[in-house]
Amino acid sequence: MVDGRSNHGFVELAGERIFYETAGKGEVVVLMHGGLLDSRMWDEQFQFFAQHYQVIRYDSYGAGKSTIISANKLYTPYQELADLLTHLDIQHASLVGLSGGARFAIDMAIAYPERVQQLVLVSPGMSGYQFVDTWTHERGAIFEEAMTKGDVAGAVEQFLIMWTDGPYRSPEQVKSSVRERNREMATQAIAQGILELEWRELEPPAIGRLTEIRVPTLIIVGNQDTADIHAIGELLRKEVSGAELVKLPNVAHTLSMEVPGTFNDLVSQFLQRNV
Repeated sequence: MVDGRSNHGFVELAGERIFYETAGKGEVVVLMHGGLLDSRMWDEQFQFFAQHYQVIRYDSYGAGKSTIISANKLYTPYQELADLLTHLDIQHASLVGLSGGARFAIDMAIAYPERVQQLVLVSPGMSGYQFVDTWTHERGAIFEEAMTKGDVAGAVEQFLIMWTDGPYRSPEQVKSSVRERNREMATQAIAQGILELEWRELEPPAIGRLTEIRVPTLIIVGNQDTADIHAIGELLRKEVSGAELVKLPNVAHTLSMEVPGTFNDLVSQFLQRNV
């Protein structure tokens, strides 16, 4: 097992070079970042949870310090996590994931149920779910157009509008520090070629298999997030036995960064109830 001292480094996993960081001791909690973000999004959570748990955060392939070695390979995010835990000699863990991180945490809980103790799914995505919200599709099209023109700054701004501000707030209504941290992470991920990666979904996808999840599950969404994220949250609450759904006011997709104190207390209470 990884010991209780703060530690960080790289591990080679199936040809991938993955950066990870760990601190604390006790039951294992893994923090899984959102798409185009990296493990720095958990700065306000990492040391907080290390007071009571062995906490691991890592940069998925192409994010943060985990730079891409080969863009031609087919990448499987939930397998990446399983391999990382095996490398660290960790048999099972509680997973805290935001957005794409929540999506892959769900896949992990279905593919390797014996390795997942609890799930905290924040602003969750879901494999197999098709987004239908018109606003998100419109913004996504603007993002793609900007990327086609080589306007990375413009594309990142659209990313921030979609997945930091949300459809009901202007950029001026969001903490500038949160927007700028997300801008920095997204700009770096795009520069490292993360958008060129091809990755493998869980087969069959999670959307038709949610009843297979048998662990305590907390779902957290912000009331300023998109309709699709709310729909995914409601679907999880309905299909996962005993799942709890909490909606936080005045925040959107990256809510753990907007209200870290509220988020930390909520997750801490959930983990303590189910250890």
